[in-house]
Amino acid sequence: MEILFKTIGLFGKTNAKDYTDILSSIYQHLSDELELMVIVEDQSVPYLTNSQSDHCPLSELGGNCDLVISIGGDGTFLTAARSLSPHDVPIVGVNLGRLGFLVDISPNEVAVKIDEILGGEYLPEERFLLRAKIVRNGQIIRTQTAMNEVVVQRSTTASMLELKTHINGVFLNSQRSDGLIVSTPTGSTAYALSGGGPILHPTLNALVLVPINPHTLSNRPIVISSNSTIEITFCQDKHIKSQVTCDDLAILDVRIDDRIMIEQEPDPIRILHPCNHDFYETLRAKLNWSSGYNHS
Repeated sequence: MEILFKTIGLFGKTNAKDYTDILSSIYQHLSDELELMVIVEDQSVPYLTNSQSDHCPLSELGGNCDLVISIGGDGTFLTAARSLSPHDVPIVGVNLGRLGFLVDISPNEVAVKIDEILGGEYLPEERFLLRAKIVRNGQIIRTQTAMNEVVVQRSTTASMLELKTHINGVFLNSQRSDGLIVSTPTGSTAYALSGGGPILHPTLNALVLVPINPHTLSNRPIVISSNSTIEITFCQDKHIKSQVTCDDLAILDVRIDDRIMIEQEPDPIRILHPCNHDFYETLRAKLNWSSGYNHS
């Protein structure tokens, strides 16, 4: 078998059940059986039986590898994706939790599926990320990327937020709500879905804006181009506790005179799926669609 990827990175959720066994099994298969170069993310090294493995922090993994395998759930995959996107390194997801939308290789088939991918049998897919900027007094004080969503939300206050949204400099609306979700197609099956947003196919160049518990019930989700620049500001004149969350990373104590700018990140993430990957099948299984019906 001709192997297309010579240096493989391993990253995972270290507190996941059976992580040690799966990590060691994948490492041994790649390193000993296939004789490939394997680099393990620093925090996973203690979970390997071979503690002499090459390793580096996650921030350097993308620059040292041709392919990275994420072992865990969708959250672990998101963490890896945010770090890897600047390096144009493809990522493969091995699922250790419940059925995920991003991690589609089960532990009992990991060796077979990884061998197929290494040999070029895979379905490639690009997903774009978002970049959020907090602008204060004309200066960018914080930036953060997100693969699922950027959320502007109240934190430790009982009061609603009063938000104003512009798209490409054009006023969209003002709203009183608990917050606003700006979601990629990848994130449309996450927080945005629980807020009543639509499911977007992952290949669409679109974003969905979903209000969180809006005071006005006619304030509905809206789908816009992924190339849009979104500006969110606060309308209220007294300071309340609010935050911006990018996936699972929170930017705390956002001020009412701050501007939140959200744009598409220029560097996408490349995902390699097994050849039998089917997004609609994942939807049916995850959301329990068509239960009891034969859809073959």
